[in-house]
Amino acid sequence: MNPSSTLAPPASDLDPAFNWRHIARLFLTSRFLDDLEESRLVPEKKILYQFSARGHELGQILLGSLLNDAHDAAAGYYRSRPLLLTLGLSAADALAGGMAKSGGVSDGRDIGAVYNLPNPSGPIVLPMAGGVGTQYTTTAGWARAIVYHRDTLRDASWRSSIAVALGGDGSVATNGFWSALNIAATQRLPMLFYIEDNGFGLSVPSTVQTPGGDIAANLASFRGLYICEGDGADPVDAARRLREAIARVRDGGGPALVRLTVPRLCGHSGQDTQAYKSAELLARERSRDPLIAFKAHLIPAIFSEREWSELEHSVLAEIDAALENALARPEPDASAVRSYVFAEDRFETAPAAVTEPARLNMLTAIRRTLEHELEINPKMVVFGEDVGPKGGVHAATMGLQETFGADRVFDTSLSEEGIIGNAVGMAIAGLRPVAEIQFRKYADPGTEQLNDCGTIRWRTANRFAAPIVVRIPGGFARCGDPWHSVSNEVAFAHAVGWQVMMPSNAEDAVGLLRAALRSANPTIFFEHRAMLDASWARRPYPGDDFIIRPGVARRVLEGSALTIVTWGAMVERSVRAAEKTGAAADVLDLRTIIPWDREAVLASVRKTRRCLIVHEDTLTAGFGAEVAAVIAEQAFLSLDAPVTRLAVPDVPLPYNIGLMNAVLPDVDRIAAKIEELLAF
Repeated sequence: MNPSSTLAPPASDLDPAFNWRHIARLFLTSRFLDDLEESRLVPEKKILYQFSARGHELGQILLGSLLNDAHDAAAGYYRSRPLLLTLGLSAADALAGGMAKSGGVSDGRDIGAVYNLPNPSGPIVLPMAGGVGTQYTTTAGWARAIVYHRDTLRDASWRSSIAVALGGDGSVATNGFWSALNIAATQRLPMLFYIEDNGFGLSVPSTVQTPGGDIAANLASFRGLYICEGDGADPVDAARRLREAIARVRDGGGPALVRLTVPRLCGHSGQDTQAYKSAELLARERSRDPLIAFKAHLIPAIFSEREWSELEHSVLAEIDAALENALARPEPDASAVRSYVFAEDRFETAPAAVTEPARLNMLTAIRRTLEHELEINPKMVVFGEDVGPKGGVHAATMGLQETFGADRVFDTSLSEEGIIGNAVGMAIAGLRPVAEIQFRKYADPGTEQLNDCGTIRWRTANRFAAPIVVRIPGGFARCGDPWHSVSNEVAFAHAVGWQVMMPSNAEDAVGLLRAALRSANPTIFFEHRAMLDASWARRPYPGDDFIIRPGVARRVLEGSALTIVTWGAMVERSVRAAEKTGAAADVLDLRTIIPWDREAVLASVRKTRRCLIVHEDTLTAGFGAEVAAVIAEQAFLSLDAPVTRLAVPDVPLPYNIGLMNAVLPDVDRIAAKIEELLAF
């Protein structure tokens, strides 16, 4: 038995800065909610995913009580409900979320253990994700935004704000944890890492997650990081550790990490029997129940035994009422399940206004667009690896840091997960982040953050959104290779909630990039390496107001013999192939593949009765397959020939120039396909 649970200390042992009566009510609310779910709602299958916080409550409630700045933000994980209750989540919404009822935090779209809390006038809880460790880099992004609002925009209301990421001991092994740790420490961000160490990540002991099972000890020499450890079952010790760490972060002391040891008085989830724990270990954990020590400190110093009993009955009555409220809620409206994938953009499109006849290459057009949008939008920031003094590996950001300063155009550590996660947190905090990933293949380590970002608006039922722009060069250039020359745009088409733009020329690059920078939706902006300085892609600058609405194809050639649907670098080759054959081809440059212009494609196919789809991605399950499927489904009776695709065979792009040319669609191969279709 923990000695602190056997003695009733004097009231002076408890920090008077805390409202201990309110903390007791929150503690009992959390504990009784877990008891209700575990004993009744899970067995009755009213809740299908349940993650109890029993044993973790005290530290989270103390932490939440210290988050009192209007711009404080916290990001939790699946065991963070006590923090949510402290910051304003109602018991009814908590239960409704678990039961997938209407209302609550996601309107039945996400599992009940995944929360968010907008709190427009107070601390917010950033949208959680189901993955482990994903919360850290987005929280670091909010912390970056605090610094930007405070120092660059000179908004004094952000002066003492902090960002807090909660995680368990298992999460300290994830890429997200280490990426955020590096970013926060090197940039001295106002960020707190709150680690609840219960000794297990599901069934895996913490000694397998980090050497010795103590992340705080292992980080003792980590520069720029304040570290403290404490007992999460002891209200005096936990309160002191958290107050000291948070005060230090608020006062500009840089990031801090607090590790509190806690017992996990439950399985990992409602389905976990904990058979991997010995009877002795289970008994030791029960003896460290923070509720035991908490009551010992409160009775009789704060509560009499009678008052405590009355509080228990009062909380149970509130939970009964909350359960009645949640059970009475209707099921979510199935007709609305497709809503909130995208927001409807309200910007006005503008035609090209060419005042300079000089033709710019696509690279210069991109740089000039970024420059203008940085000039007119003080909340826009551009960042990534080598985008600062170097100006980007492709020179798209050359000179921007010199013009706008290192707080608006800056380099990052080599972590794509960190780059994207930071962008998400900054966007939620009201900034307009523009992240650069050097090559398409390099986006792969950031895939989890990319996927999570795209679904934020949908899974929070329109309560949150992160309209970031991710610029990604890719595709073949002077040579190929499996690492720098990947296209693979179809992967982003599968990432729900993303706009995917692929301009083929400088004018379209300007209009689409400006649309992305003013859109309410996250956007992948694909910059084809072969077209950045290609003479064919050069166009006059179309003006600082030129915008192209996503989802509108461009007719590059007009004809009636066949339709060619293409995008990116294949547009030039398709045009040259059509000209070589002399065919009256209707060449459509999709320009964006999400959304894509179905109406223009179908209208063209119904006119020409033949269709060739040309793209650089691999053939199997490339985006051309989606285009072909829609044509077959909606224009089948208009066809005089099979819908035909020409793409890279299912191999990586080779380095050798001859091998690369052997797999890429070229003018001759496209021309041959045109003639084959016309002869059918």
